[in-house]
Amino acid sequence: MKRLRLCCLLSLALGATPTLAAESPDPAAIDAVVMRAMESWHVPGVAVAIVRDGDVLYLKGHGVKSLDADGPVSPDTLFPVGSCTKQFTTTVMATLADDGKLAWDDPVRQHLPYFHLGDPLADKDVRLRDLVCHRTGLAPHDLLWYRAPWPPEEVVRRAGLLPLDKPFRTAFQYQSTMFTAAGLAAAAAADQPWQDLVQKRLFDPLGMTASCFTTTAAAKAADRAAGHRLNRVGKPEVVDYYPQEVPDPAGSIQSTARDLGKWAMFQLGDGRWDGKRIVSAANLAETHTPQMAVRLEGLERELHPDATLMSYGMAWVIEDYRGVGLCSHAGAIDGFRVHITLVPEKQIGIVILCNLQRTRMNLALSNTLVDLLLGLPRNDWNGLLGEAIRKAEAADAEKARERESHHVRDTAPTRELAAYTGEYEHPAYGTVRVTLEKGALVWTWNHWNTPLEHYQDDTFTAPLEAIGSPQITFALDADKNVRAMKASPPLNVEFRRK
Repeated sequence: MKRLRLCCLLSLALGATPTLAAESPDPAAIDAVVMRAMESWHVPGVAVAIVRDGDVLYLKGHGVKSLDADGPVSPDTLFPVGSCTKQFTTTVMATLADDGKLAWDDPVRQHLPYFHLGDPLADKDVRLRDLVCHRTGLAPHDLLWYRAPWPPEEVVRRAGLLPLDKPFRTAFQYQSTMFTAAGLAAAAAADQPWQDLVQKRLFDPLGMTASCFTTTAAAKAADRAAGHRLNRVGKPEVVDYYPQEVPDPAGSIQSTARDLGKWAMFQLGDGRWDGKRIVSAANLAETHTPQMAVRLEGLERELHPDATLMSYGMAWVIEDYRGVGLCSHAGAIDGFRVHITLVPEKQIGIVILCNLQRTRMNLALSNTLVDLLLGLPRNDWNGLLGEAIRKAEAADAEKARERESHHVRDTAPTRELAAYTGEYEHPAYGTVRVTLEKGALVWTWNHWNTPLEHYQDDTFTAPLEAIGSPQITFALDADKNVRAMKASPPLNVEFRRK
């Protein structure tokens, strides 16, 4: 049965689509493509699954699980999948929609009474669908959840205390906490924890026996990848695991290429698996249907040069690619990046798991594999996307130089350091403590703790590379009393002094 026709809406106007190569590619050709991508992007290890027409075409690991220990990557090596977790949340919501326990356009507070948005209009009318297509108007605010001390329910409550950055339903802004809220709403509708729903309705029927929901569970696996990052000289080095000890519908699933190959085949089908109906074709298809336009500009334009239209479904990015429609999604967390791509018209699914953070290898490799499988003219995606990243980094460096050109050096704080000490509060982000230790101001927020480096006047830098080294500017009143502290992006909020 032909499925996911809606992804093709993006490519109907593009003319004839290419014909799938009659012969399956030689596995050695796929090996070569993968190894070339790993070398180009300095990736230690990759696991790849390719499915087509309900069969596994390719399933293999390459490279090593860790540069600090022996052991090759295998199809059964466990990786965190990051935001690809979101697909499981919307699919389990689709099963609940089949059961009549929820509807996509139910008001969120029908299922999650404590949910709010910081705008009266949005707060009154926000629906489940809004949460899972990133159109609430709330900016990412990733530091509300990243290494935060609060459980998912508390993060959702705190998000409601933030002002919206865009008018409701007018712009795509990637927002993970809204997906956490959607998963909690699904759990409330079913009167079951989110992880139990996914386990019983998806993992168990699909035979995804290696997949789990936390790093605590993943730590018990004998075959587990370690994360890496590129150091200052461009060499990969091992990083600590990002702790995901509480199941989170936005990003805590851990899985393998073997399990996710099954997931891709299921997503390409009509909602049945081994002859049993898991979800209706209509509600599964709804998750792949365009819901919110994504503007193709800036880096996104450079990374998707062949796309003419891009939109977000419900945990899937939908775009046209060289005459065919794609549904895809990436996932990232400390040390890792993953990518799942579906070519519904051709019944092809590609899963790529790698143990290097922030790399764009996954997208380059996915595009190269699609070209290979469809018999399309080859592009050097490693080179094209690598150049796009270099251009973006050069632009960022130029902006940094421009900002630095306004840096007035050799200034001093307008008050003695002790005057800046105290507790500063924000309704969502909590309390920052500024203390004076050994003649230097020390900034403490959640588990982050660092001496502040004076920049100019009443502005200091918190040298925390993991959260972007925000600048901290103290605001003084007319009597030169310190009244507030403004943190630059990525925090970008003002803490009021107690």
